[in-house]
Amino acid sequence: MIMRKILFVAPYPEGLAPSQRLKYEQYYPYFREAGYEITTRSFIDAEFWQTVYKPGNTFRKILFTIKAYFRRIKDLFTLGKYDVVYVHLWVTPIGPPLFEWLFRKFSKRLIYDIDDLIFLKPKSKSNPLINWLKSSNKSIYLMKVADHVITCTPHLDQFVRQFNNKTTDISSTINTIAYRPRKDYSVKEKITLGWSGSHSTSKYVYLLNNVFLKLKEEIDFRLLVIGDREFKMEGIEVIAIPWQESTEVDDLAKIDIGLYPLPDEEWVLGKSGLKALQYMALGIPTIATAIGANYRVIESGVSGFLVNSPEEWLQAIRDLAKNEALRVSIGSKAAERVEQFYSLNANAPVYLRILDKVISNEVNS
Repeated sequence: MIMRKILFVAPYPEGLAPSQRLKYEQYYPYFREAGYEITTRSFIDAEFWQTVYKPGNTFRKILFTIKAYFRRIKDLFTLGKYDVVYVHLWVTPIGPPLFEWLFRKFSKRLIYDIDDLIFLKPKSKSNPLINWLKSSNKSIYLMKVADHVITCTPHLDQFVRQFNNKTTDISSTINTIAYRPRKDYSVKEKITLGWSGSHSTSKYVYLLNNVFLKLKEEIDFRLLVIGDREFKMEGIEVIAIPWQESTEVDDLAKIDIGLYPLPDEEWVLGKSGLKALQYMALGIPTIATAIGANYRVIESGVSGFLVNSPEEWLQAIRDLAKNEALRVSIGSKAAERVEQFYSLNANAPVYLRILDKVISNEVNS
C-alpha cells in the first residue's frame, strides 16, 4: 500500500483542545488504518499552552508567539511533500491572511476545518491585546480557496456556501467505546445536576440561577460544575472541579441530569451541541436550550428536552428529578441516538470519503 501523507495544521497541541480532540483528532486511528501517514504541527506548543489562557504574562506570550511564527515559516518548506494539508481554524492567529495565502500556494490540496463562528471575532479576556489584532479575513479566505470545507453546524455550513459549495457538515462526535451508557439511574443521596465546560463558558450556568433557587424549595440537589474550579453560586450547593482528560468520563458519569444552557446570540449558532452529546453518550438525560444545532442533536421529549423559558427549565428538571423511569427512558434513547448519528463509527467513513475525493481531485459538493 502506498502511504498518503496528511499534514494537520492546528492552533493547539494535540489532545488538549476540545475543538480538535473531539472533532478530527479522534479519527487519527481510522486515517492510519486507511493508509494515511499523519503529521501534526500546532501553532501553540505544549509550553505556550500552559500560559496562553492565563491573564498577564504578556512578555512571555509575545516571545512564545514569535517562536510560533518561526515554526510556521519552517512548516512552509515542508508543505510540498504532503498529499493533503488539513487546516483547522487558522494557520496563524493575528494579522491579514498572509500565512493562509502562503500555505494555500505551496500545498497540493487543502482542506479547511472550521469550528464555531470564529469570523465574528470573539473577545479574549485573558489576551485583550489580541482582540484588535485578529482578522476575520483569515477564515473567509480559507473558505474560498480550500478544496473542501468541513463545518460543524447547519448554520455554519450555510454561511460557508456563500464562498464555496464544496462543504460537508460533520458535527463534533463521541468515542462511544470510551463513553458507555449507564445502567443504574437510581439516586443514592441527592440528585446531581451537572454542567461541563470551561472558565470562559461557565457564565452560561448563571442563566439558571433563579431556576435553581426555585428548585431548591422543593428538591434537594447539588450542582456539579466541571471545568471551572472557582465557580460559585450563592444559595446553591456547588461542587466545582477542574477538567482533566484522564478523569473526564468518570467525572461526567457522576451527573444525574445534564444541563446545557445557552444565550440567544449569533455566536451560539456555530456550536455543535458537544456538551449535550457527551452527556447523552453516557445515558445522562439532558436538558438544553432550544437553539441552533441542539434541534438536530436532541429529539425533545424522546432523547432529551429542549427548553426556552425559566418555567420550562424548571419543569423539565423537576420531571426528571422526580421520575426515575423517565430518566431511564430519556437516557437510553439519548445513548442510542449518539451511537447512530454522532459516534466515530458513524462518521469515520464521511471523513475518509472527503480525503479520498480531495486527493483524487473528485470532490463534489
